[in-house]
Amino acid sequence: MSFDRSIKIAPSILSADFANFGQEIRAIEDQGADWVHVDVMDGHFVPNLTFGPPAVKAFRPHVKTVMDVHLMIAPVDPYIAAYAEAGADVITAHVEAGPHPHRTLQAIRAAGCKAGLALNPGTPASSVEYLLDMVDLVCLMTVNPGFGGQKFIHSQVEKVKQLRRMIGTRPVHIQIDGGVDPTTAPLVADAGADVLVAGSAVFKGGSVERPEVYGQNIRAIREAAQGR
Repeated sequence: MSFDRSIKIAPSILSADFANFGQEIRAIEDQGADWVHVDVMDGHFVPNLTFGPPAVKAFRPHVKTVMDVHLMIAPVDPYIAAYAEAGADVITAHVEAGPHPHRTLQAIRAAGCKAGLALNPGTPASSVEYLLDMVDLVCLMTVNPGFGGQKFIHSQVEKVKQLRRMIGTRPVHIQIDGGVDPTTAPLVADAGADVLVAGSAVFKGGSVERPEVYGQNIRAIREAAQGR
């Protein structure tokens, strides 16, 4: 997994057909997805329940690109090893999920994964300033985490700009998660983001029988973010 700042589209399989995860993952990758985003929720840190380590392990053989696992759980540290063993390439934990985010990043790295930190909309960019030399990715939530299909929170665009300035020349991705579509993608890309998570905007209108729709949706987001 090499580093570059080109625009990457990471469809969230939270919006996929739950009865056909393997086929859905193969379909989005065949249609141009750069990463596969897996939203893990615990019903405690966020108001929803999704995928445990066995589910992530079942997804792994179908993912040929990058499996990007976003842990919206608290406590997070006790579960890092299990998600790493399940096959995550990137593990992102929330800075709000525990009192020791530095230790959390150490645990992710020790488990052999790329390390990410996520920030909720009300959390300032400065909360990760002293951790930037330990992260591979910072995920900015542009909705309140817990549900797909929410509206983009426009105040977060300024946070993207702040974070981009703080990162400087460090090889750190800025990921956007929430409300990404062809309208909002250029806002965050212009501000400095390079990994765009999109759920409903990728999967809407398509299916494993009509995967070309996924391709059209992915291209629309990518082209909007690239200013084409």
